[in-house]
Amino acid sequence: MTNKPQPHLVMDADAIRKAIRRIAHEIVERNSDLSRLVIAGIPTRGVEVARRLAHTVEEIEGVRPILGVVDVSMHRDDLSTRNRLTAVVPTELPVDLDGRPLVLVDDVLFTGRSCRAAMDAISSFGRPSQIQYAVLVDRGHRELPIRADYVGKNLPTARLEKIRVRFENLDGVTDSVQVVPMEDS
Repeated sequence: MTNKPQPHLVMDADAIRKAIRRIAHEIVERNSDLSRLVIAGIPTRGVEVARRLAHTVEEIEGVRPILGVVDVSMHRDDLSTRNRLTAVVPTELPVDLDGRPLVLVDDVLFTGRSCRAAMDAISSFGRPSQIQYAVLVDRGHRELPIRADYVGKNLPTARLEKIRVRFENLDGVTDSVQVVPMEDS
């Protein structure tokens, strides 16, 4: 009988809430005109993190940033190496991005390819004054020179591990972040 590695919890619902609140405060400190700020999530769980960030910024400052979605599925350069294709979700950016600050949001930063694909997708919708990048978890193993401006948790991982982010409203289980051995993912 072999001891199979088990998933282990690295963030519970309270830790996720605190990380999002801290990132929201950092976004407020860095962006002077929150009424022009666009916070755009990368599907699927990046959209949920973006929604929570926008809500928290509004709680802190009384101004709700513009919320959007940036689909990256057709802009990825690693489609042939992925186990499964991601579903196409329409990009929804309710305003012209020209001259506006934009915070791209994802749940996990790994190779950097999702962020690069999101920047490619954004170029079709205007030229933001700046693009900032927020992630709930940065797990390392970059393949591209991409760094997050806002990080909820730095979590060094083995390449053969996976980060599983779950949200109650999306997955029907308590909010959590787990490190999962690749064969269990």
